[in-house]
Amino acid sequence: MKQILKRLIGQTFPRLQAYSRIRHGFTDRHGRQPNLLFPTTFSEKVQRRKLLDRDPRLPRLADKIAAKDYVADKLGKDWIIPTLWSGTQLPEQPAWPIPFVVKASHGSGMNAFVRRPDELDWPKIRALSAQWLANRTYGSWGGEWLYSQIPPRLLVEPFMGDLSTLPLDYKLWVFAGRLAFIQVDVDRETGHKRTMFDADWNEMPFTTGWPKADRPLARPASLPAMIAAAETLGADFPFVRVDLYEIDGSPKFGELTFYPDSGWARFDPPHWDVEIGKLWR
Repeated sequence: MKQILKRLIGQTFPRLQAYSRIRHGFTDRHGRQPNLLFPTTFSEKVQRRKLLDRDPRLPRLADKIAAKDYVADKLGKDWIIPTLWSGTQLPEQPAWPIPFVVKASHGSGMNAFVRRPDELDWPKIRALSAQWLANRTYGSWGGEWLYSQIPPRLLVEPFMGDLSTLPLDYKLWVFAGRLAFIQVDVDRETGHKRTMFDADWNEMPFTTGWPKADRPLARPASLPAMIAAAETLGADFPFVRVDLYEIDGSPKFGELTFYPDSGWARFDPPHWDVEIGKLWR
């Protein structure tokens, strides 16, 4: 009986903590409490997934290292950016040619770019990567369960594309295997902007989280292949965002995202939050 009670407490308390963080975080950013019982907006459905969805596939697919094998099996190895190294502690000296990128496997925003020799401050990068690995509760601030299930690790990849800037992020929003729209993030190092497009590369009349780009964005040459790949990867899920790059005209896999912006980014205009929510069934 004590073991059963202990297990119930162990399962319930983390969810109560997550519920509190989800409710307060959502209210702070959206100006109202989320309807978790009968969610209608996309943002509310992200909160419900964070709180209730314990699909064991999600942590593996959000793991930047483990996801590569899954995607290679689904799409082929040509879609994968090669891993130069992975582990839990960077070596004393880098053993890879510049340019390269150091990343953490268990969350977002933990990257160090070494595009030129002047960006190679290895002691600083090693110290920073140690901080990433020490953060074993990434995402707990937003009740993002799946990140608590990913073992913190590091990986090194070659930097792909133009060295003067970060490559464009093509983020394809897929609902039950059907593409809804494509989010393109630009100027992430200088003045982050975001524009949404439909499958035919027509600009959509809303954005989320960031202002629209102040310049035209060219249609990627590999757009049909990107859409087909995203729909293949998203076929088994009610919603997933498939993040891709295009390097020299060739599409490459970035990551799979199940909690975009933790569901806290506000849609502009706001009614699009409801319209996008209708696609998530």
